[in-house]
Amino acid sequence: MVSDAGTPKPSAPRARTRAAQYVRMSTDYQTHSIDNQVDAIGDYAEIMGYEIVATYEDSGRSGLNLAGRPGLQRLLADVESGQADFETVVVYDVSRWGRFQNIDESAVYEYRCQKAGVRIEFCAEQFANDGSVGSDVLKAIKRSMAAEQSRVLSQKVFIGQARLIRMGFRQGGKAGFGLRRLLVDRHGRAKGILAPYEYKSLQTDRIVLVLGPSEEIATVRWIFDHFVRTKKTELEMARLLNKRGILSDLGRPWTRESVHSLLTNENYIGNSVWNRHSARLKMHQVRNPPEQWMRVENVLEPIVDRKMFDRAQSLLKVIYRRLTNDEMLAALSALLVRHGALSTRIVNNAPDCPPAARYIWRFGSMVRAYELIGYEPSTNCRYIHVNTRLEIMRRQITQDLIAVIERGSGRAAHDPDTDLLRINDEFTVSIVMGRCRVSGFGYPRWLSKCERRPLPDIFVLIRMRPDDLTVRDYLIAPSNEMAGHSELHTSNGARLNACIFPDLSPLIGLSERSAVESAAWL
Repeated sequence: MVSDAGTPKPSAPRARTRAAQYVRMSTDYQTHSIDNQVDAIGDYAEIMGYEIVATYEDSGRSGLNLAGRPGLQRLLADVESGQADFETVVVYDVSRWGRFQNIDESAVYEYRCQKAGVRIEFCAEQFANDGSVGSDVLKAIKRSMAAEQSRVLSQKVFIGQARLIRMGFRQGGKAGFGLRRLLVDRHGRAKGILAPYEYKSLQTDRIVLVLGPSEEIATVRWIFDHFVRTKKTELEMARLLNKRGILSDLGRPWTRESVHSLLTNENYIGNSVWNRHSARLKMHQVRNPPEQWMRVENVLEPIVDRKMFDRAQSLLKVIYRRLTNDEMLAALSALLVRHGALSTRIVNNAPDCPPAARYIWRFGSMVRAYELIGYEPSTNCRYIHVNTRLEIMRRQITQDLIAVIERGSGRAAHDPDTDLLRINDEFTVSIVMGRCRVSGFGYPRWLSKCERRPLPDIFVLIRMRPDDLTVRDYLIAPSNEMAGHSELHTSNGARLNACIFPDLSPLIGLSERSAVESAAWL
């Protein structure tokens, strides 16, 4: 434009479109690393005239489902709640959005964003995500390819694990009473006995089972011999062991389930049995049929004679034949008539009733089994059920955090005695779940649980949403900042509000170490 005086007027700068970026990395450290994705998205945004105003990140997270991805969950929550101040989300490619085994699931999350007025764009794909027929076809193909790559990788991992099992190596799981896990190098040389919750740090190392202390070995032999001679039930055997003051391999009193696990463990006759259960591609764990089990004989020195072990298995089949669902529920109903009420303790102490663990395995939870026989459990029972589920979630979050730290440059170890994480041998962290309690006026509250002992250096409270199913946010604060805050509100003052984060990335950042060689001396 030219003014009346003939002097050109400068054109107003074009307004840049506000956009967010979503980045995810599982274990692809090179092509799909977070930094590479951010760089590619930044170049794309510059060309398209976008201003990146928000970042949603899932570092060290599998793309197989939504459950373990707080970054994507937060993105969906912000978009659907109207809190998002952007109109586009840029993702590196279709596989970073997810490797969902049902490609419709990937489409659903994208549709939820589009329905709320937010577009999804893939900067590294060769198609424009514009809703055209060609674009949709290519995107569906890409989603199928992303899902198939996970299936192929899962099969390769399974084949590799099976090969190591046939070589006599251990693939996860606790050693068991009377046994220990021995760490060996690539040449088979012993490196030391692993303590509980200790794991190998080198990919080339392997783990084998060896015999444990002589007193534990003697106890294992006594359990088999006494069970076969006296034909006592597993519950009676557990009571005998507890009366003697003997603790299980977990350092706890014996239960019917722990005795059953010992009596059916083929490790005690020198065999290794693998693939009894599986949970591939982040699916629910399933019990595999016996023909799919992998059994390798003579991988370690036997503790129990084979004839004694076979007699114990025959006796178990007679005492505990497999019950149908109706038979299990009938036994539970009869127990209810006798006691007038039900609880996990009552069920586990009834010799003529399957243990609570079998009801949970068969029906999903004790609450569900109670409902099927028309028993209304107490509020406390439902409270315990929710707490159990949250404890499983807490353990998974803790394990994920340890894995992310160790994949980086830090070290993390869990102390089972104090339930604290020790990071880089420098500071301790306590991670607890915060159930959401809604007041009569509709305001959420969370108990901080910060009074626990020993006092950690850093306190992490995972604040749940009112449904107690999804994480709202993470409070990450020094323990001394929590003094006097036994109950937390939505807003707790400037000091604690500054400690609220959408994920655990600040804690991961604290664990990172810089190499000495990178320091510059002036």
